[in-house]
Amino acid sequence: MSSVQSQQEQLSQSDPSPSPNSCSSFELIDMDAGSLYEPVSPHWFYCKIIDSKETWIPFNSEDSQQLEEAYSSGKDCNGRVVATDGGRYDVHLGERMRYAVYWDELASEVRRCTWFYKGDKDNKYVPYSESFSQVLELMVHYQPVAGSDDWGSAPTEQGRPRTVKRGVENISVDIHCGEPLQIDHLVFVVHGIGPACDLRFRSIVQCVNDFRSVSLNLLQTHFKKAQENHQIGRVEFLPVNWHSPLHSTGVDDSLNIVMDQGDTPTLEEDLKKLQLSEFFDIFEKEKVDKEALALCTDRDLQEMGIPLGPRKKILNYFSTRKNSTGINRPTLLPASGANIPKESEFCSSSNTRNGDYLDVGIGQVSVKYPRLIYKPEIFFAFGSPIGMFLTVRGLKRIDPNYRFPTCKGFFNIYHPFDPVAYRIEPMVVPGVEFEPMLIPHHKGRKRMHLELREGLTRMSMDLKNNLLGSLRMAWKSFTRAPYPALQVSETAEETEAEPESTSEKSSDVNTEETSVAVKEEVLPINVGMLNGGQRIDYVLQEKPIESFNEYLFALQSHLCYWESEDTVLLVLKEIYQTQGIFLDQPLQ
Repeated sequence: MSSVQSQQEQLSQSDPSPSPNSCSSFELIDMDAGSLYEPVSPHWFYCKIIDSKETWIPFNSEDSQQLEEAYSSGKDCNGRVVATDGGRYDVHLGERMRYAVYWDELASEVRRCTWFYKGDKDNKYVPYSESFSQVLELMVHYQPVAGSDDWGSAPTEQGRPRTVKRGVENISVDIHCGEPLQIDHLVFVVHGIGPACDLRFRSIVQCVNDFRSVSLNLLQTHFKKAQENHQIGRVEFLPVNWHSPLHSTGVDDSLNIVMDQGDTPTLEEDLKKLQLSEFFDIFEKEKVDKEALALCTDRDLQEMGIPLGPRKKILNYFSTRKNSTGINRPTLLPASGANIPKESEFCSSSNTRNGDYLDVGIGQVSVKYPRLIYKPEIFFAFGSPIGMFLTVRGLKRIDPNYRFPTCKGFFNIYHPFDPVAYRIEPMVVPGVEFEPMLIPHHKGRKRMHLELREGLTRMSMDLKNNLLGSLRMAWKSFTRAPYPALQVSETAEETEAEPESTSEKSSDVNTEETSVAVKEEVLPINVGMLNGGQRIDYVLQEKPIESFNEYLFALQSHLCYWESEDTVLLVLKEIYQTQGIFLDQPLQ
């Protein structure tokens, strides 16, 4: 036991985790194991920074098993790379680091975990380091043989207690089974304007992770038969983060030079910055403002009584400011036959772009970007202002025969309270007013408050029609002309026939109204070929709490698509329909 204690003392100096013999804390070690020693089954975790705190997240069972097999293979782990999370991350076993494959992300630490601890104020168990876990495992292995004095003296002062658990099966943690290896379709998710994608200011990578997890759950519930028959695997969603690369190239600094700055420092602030505030009274007496001071020469400042040192500071400050904000550009076009400088004299060789630049003759540049080696199948727009931008550009109508040259389908999905989203179908069929397609709830049917609203509307229409019919009959009876007494039999026959005719007319009116309503629902609407002849605009069902005030939930409605099961299910349904795979039960 002396060797074990010596190893423990060495590790307590290097490892930040407290040792069992430390006086600053004492630990309650889990000794549920029997007298016979059984090796602990390790599980692999990775560390992620969430809200400026380290959070250890377990790999799914399949990835952890692959990492353990690679670790136990006996080969050198320094060069071993194991793909995890469906191939989106690579784990370098030698470095114990996890790297993203398709986007830029900080590398995260990876641990092979066997022992875990939790303090009195901690919510989750935290894994010990691998070296410290080995020491704890040795202590458990030799504990039945050792005496009570070999564990070290008890702490003299009470510290912070910790509960220590052995094995991941003894702690409460959610471990997923893993993702199917088969990828049926690839979806690129491109975010809108701004670096944040929801109210929690998360990045596009985090939001797409939620979108992907929702899709995996919906595949298990709505495509269960296809999964059991091994017809489908999963749909891979990859984020495209264009905001960070665009704003990290120095374009923002260049724009700040040419843009009008709202808060321009005054002359007094500039002099204070140069530590020359005592000369402000001189400039104020001479009626010299900031623009006039920029035009002053060294002799002008000398005549005002400014010493040599402050003169040099002022002249250098304004000359540097003029050079940083000045733009050297030609003011006159060269005459015919004049020597035109080459493009390399104006453009740096390092400022290159991939693509061919062509002059299209309208003062703009047409860029031919390299194309993909495949054509996209469907374009889904979530809360998109495409309709507004097309209208602002002057495009009032879209030709019904127009379609995307490289994409067959186009779905415009939006929330009814989204202030940014605009419809597309009125631009294709401007003369017809019709509602967008209502996206079914992922559990079927409509939401209860929508059905209640439609039922009340239908009931009020029926009451209105019945009331109008009865009033019409009463009005006709009052305005009927009197008949002679000799024609009693004829009038009786006519009065018997008139209610029948009025009832027939009222029934005809009701049937016409119902037939019109049925026609609006049943008859297909020709919205052009932009989506292959199918409907383009699809609207989500608002939640019951959102129906009280649409202005309060306007911002939330524009950011609700990442975790919306209805949106994800519509995307999956349309994707798998192209492969001849349908839902287990059609939604109504």
